[in-house]
Amino acid sequence: MRRLLAPLIRHPLAVLSLTLLWLLLQVSLAPAQILLGLILAWVVTGVSSRYWADRRRPRRPHLLALYLWRVAVDVVIANLRIAALVLTPSRQPRPAFVELPLALEEPFARYILAITITLSPGSLSADLSDDRRVLLLHLLDAPEPADADMECAKIKNRYEHLLLEVFG
Repeated sequence: MRRLLAPLIRHPLAVLSLTLLWLLLQVSLAPAQILLGLILAWVVTGVSSRYWADRRRPRRPHLLALYLWRVAVDVVIANLRIAALVLTPSRQPRPAFVELPLALEEPFARYILAITITLSPGSLSADLSDDRRVLLLHLLDAPEPADADMECAKIKNRYEHLLLEVFG
């Protein structure tokens, strides 16, 4: 019985989130839909949880709020920059690939950094080296190598440094 309930016990938030998503998609709070949503969420969580990355608890979780604030502000600013780039016909984007050396040891922290970079318009995490020490980025507009270096320094100072503090 315990093995049957394992997904619900180990990942209650995932089961609850998937159930709520199911109910939103069905636009119904009928008991049958709630039960079906719970069953589907339980099955999906049970089958997929073995593929989830192991993650440690943050050592300083209060800094995650600061991290999320920084990401939100930077996403808004990046949206404005990309909109200006797109709406200025005389200025053509000059894309570039850049290697970002990583100081992060924690796999989950590297994952968060890669997702953060991808969420920000104009940048994309393209690849992680085999030794997990270098993240390959695609920048939409990096006219000069110095601009790419500046972007890497910004990522390291604003995001990686804070993730190092959170996950130690």
